Amino acid sequence: MKQLLSMILAAVAAMLLVACSKPAPIESVESLVANPERLTELRAQCKADHAKVGDDQCNAVAEATRRRFFGSGGPKHTPQAQAPAASAPAAKD
Repeated sequence: MKQLLSMILAAVAAMLLVACSKPAPIESVESLVANPERLTELRAQCKADHAKVGDDQCNAVAEATRRRFFGSGGPKHTPQAQAPAASAPAAKD
């Protein structure tokens, strides 16, 4: 009986240690932007089971998706130095 009790206690202790272990490290936004295949894979995982993947990882996936779509730098459009002159319609005599 003592042996069974000690085995149960050991099993409970092992489960507590596993439950208290550090969470898996998340992949950074920069690494996901550089690796579109992994980004697609993680997007599907976040969509299927957000709670399992975790808020931090899914937020990084969302930010990487945003950066790949919109870009991460400043404005890409540079306006012309001078707007082209509009041609006036020809006058009829």
